[in-house]
Amino acid sequence: QVQLVESGGGLVQAGGSLRLSCVASVGTFSMYALGWFRQAPGKEREFVAATTRSGGNTYYSDSVKGRFTISRDNAKNTVYLQMNSLKPEDTALYYCAADGTTSYRGTEVGRYDYWGQGTQVTVSS
Repeated sequence: QVQLVESGGGLVQAGGSLRLSCVASVGTFSMYALGWFRQAPGKEREFVAATTRSGGNTYYSDSVKGRFTISRDNAKNTVYLQMNSLKPEDTALYYCAADGTTSYRGTEVGRYDYWGQGTQVTVSS
């Protein structure tokens, strides 16, 4: 069983930055592909970013590419999401996700087995 705990959310003005963290309680963190997703009120959960087991490859949605950066520290069982140039439309509950099936799990919600409880990001205009 994998437990994921996100932190780092908050209220920020447009143009500002936040860094989200997600700590995993698992023995072999390096065996899990990781992703960040978000869900705004009244909308479906959507893909934000993902990385492979080693962290050597990263993937982003078009809406965040160039502004957000996903990274992982396998020694600390932690995945990060650095968010710069934030926009009001980035306001959502942000979730980290993990799955150990393959090195990369893609952009679909259903391909990840483990989820955190979410951390709220609110961007004011």
